[in-house]
Amino acid sequence: MKIRNIMTTDVTSITPDTTYAEAAKLMHEHTIASIPVTDKTGTLVGILSEKDLFIELYPKYDEFYENTHLARRQEEMEDKVNDLRVKPISNYMTKKVLTISSDDPIMKAGGLMLAHHIHRLPVVDEGKFIGIVSREDVFSAVLKFHLGF
Repeated sequence: MKIRNIMTTDVTSITPDTTYAEAAKLMHEHTIASIPVTDKTGTLVGILSEKDLFIELYPKYDEFYENTHLARRQEEMEDKVNDLRVKPISNYMTKKVLTISSDDPIMKAGGLMLAHHIHRLPVVDEGKFIGIVSREDVFSAVLKFHLGF
């Protein structure tokens, strides 16, 4: 079975100049944890994850993550959200994106997701973003078509 048989083609995407606030709102409204970033020609230029957005709210030092009581200025961190609202997501998106082709077998997608600890793969054919496949899509297809569930 091929990726084209299980991928989702009706996918919300954004452009690099989309603001932090616009991207966060879209992700929240569509209940999605990541969103593809494409240029005006439909070429995939990155992916923005909930984690990419979330991590920008916190200081960049490991000690904070383990000892949150060290953050004496919580209000400053909350104010940072206001500063981020208007910044373009090109500052935060992941630019090196692992992709898959619609002609690839579904088992390849599952292997890539496990090896790289990711939940979704953008589907790209001839340089253009055409859809997305999730770990759930792959698992459901394996159960249905290979195990008869």
